[in-house]
Amino acid sequence: MCAGVDGRPIACDGRLYFRCAGCGLVFLDASLRPSPDRERAEYDRHENDPADPRYRAFLSRSLDEVRMRVPPPAHGLDFGCGPGPALVAMACEAGYAMDAYDPFYAPDMRVFERSYDFITCTEVVEHLFAPGVELDRLWSLLAPGGVLVVQSARVLDDERFRSWHYRRDPTHVVFFADETFGWLALRWGARLCLPRRDVAVLLKPDAHERVQGEDR
Repeated sequence: MCAGVDGRPIACDGRLYFRCAGCGLVFLDASLRPSPDRERAEYDRHENDPADPRYRAFLSRSLDEVRMRVPPPAHGLDFGCGPGPALVAMACEAGYAMDAYDPFYAPDMRVFERSYDFITCTEVVEHLFAPGVELDRLWSLLAPGGVLVVQSARVLDDERFRSWHYRRDPTHVVFFADETFGWLALRWGARLCLPRRDVAVLLKPDAHERVQGEDR
């Protein structure tokens, strides 16, 4: 994430990970990353039914954070929507307009030419080979006063990481910690909220907040 070179190794189950001393990110050794074909095969197995009430309740953790901060009508992007863009459907039901992007299932690059009032990433960042690059790009798409919501289980200490079920998904290659989001907030000048153990909210300052910050 921060391009630091000081990473502490964590070996478990024959796989090698590193925990960055600069930003707290835990990441899989690059030589062990899955191929695109392996990734797609794993994602095709996911049963993310937009009509499943349990799945909708899971996604509402992110959408509720949007609804608290950005009233409709507003324009959002669901980054990494997967084969069944349930969150897009839920947002539209709530009065929002929402685009969808996924490198495998909705690869419309035109979304990166637009500006958004909010962006959601639900169970996505743990799959990214270059999370810093991708998140910087998403942040640049947010309008002033916009909201980025990231839903992903956050990593704890090394011992619990070794026995963590979330780590065992073969497509999970990076794991964010509280301090990773803190590092991002400082980098972007964002306001950070951590309302749940698997939800992080980063708020982009609007023009008024930037002027106030310069006055201080």
